[in-house]
Amino acid sequence: MSDLVPRAGDSDRPRKLRASDQDRDAVLDVLSSAHASGRLDPTELDERQEATMATKFLAELPELIDDLPEGDELVARLRAEAGIDPGPSASGTAVAHRRKHIPPAKPGTGKPVYDVAVLGGSAKTIVAGTSKVETYALMGGSEIYLHEVMGPGVELKLTNISVMAGHDIYVPGGVRIIDNTVNFLAGNDIARNAQGDGSNGTLILDGFNLMAGHDVKLDPNWTPENR
Repeated sequence: MSDLVPRAGDSDRPRKLRASDQDRDAVLDVLSSAHASGRLDPTELDERQEATMATKFLAELPELIDDLPEGDELVARLRAEAGIDPGPSASGTAVAHRRKHIPPAKPGTGKPVYDVAVLGGSAKTIVAGTSKVETYALMGGSEIYLHEVMGPGVELKLTNISVMAGHDIYVPGGVRIIDNTVNFLAGNDIARNAQGDGSNGTLILDGFNLMAGHDVKLDPNWTPENR
């Protein structure tokens, strides 16, 4: 009998829908966010990315991100579209139990840090407890490392005035980044893997950029074990 002809009992089976490029891209975004938050190491990330790209059917995608809090909403949507029984997480209790607690972020109580970079710059590590960082850059820029100062419940504001310049700012995983800067013929570049969920603190970028901008990157020396 042809596969196109309905058979007895077929109406009771869930539709086996094909996954779209948009569905796979949404899963890849969740995996990138989870990697930035330290939930997946590079090897796990590569394995799941390859599995995602090889997936043909919608029902196969949820299991690739079901253990990641970043994917809770997407998992629920994919399961609903694929006609999969949502199981115990439908009530929200399982999701609530596995979601990582993120403490409210507060500024440090230590001394502020000031940096001036004119036609050059320096490498600067911001120590734990620093209350704020203020910088001025003119045709130059510094390398600013935040792995010591950032942590759960930490809020750090970087106020930057930059003219034809910019800093390289390195953050550990899990840091939420809020960009409040005012830019004219300029802008900041925040790497996708540097943007975290706030479980390791919040970084607020403030100030003004004229024909300038800062690069915010995930610290290449950071690993989840460094927390």
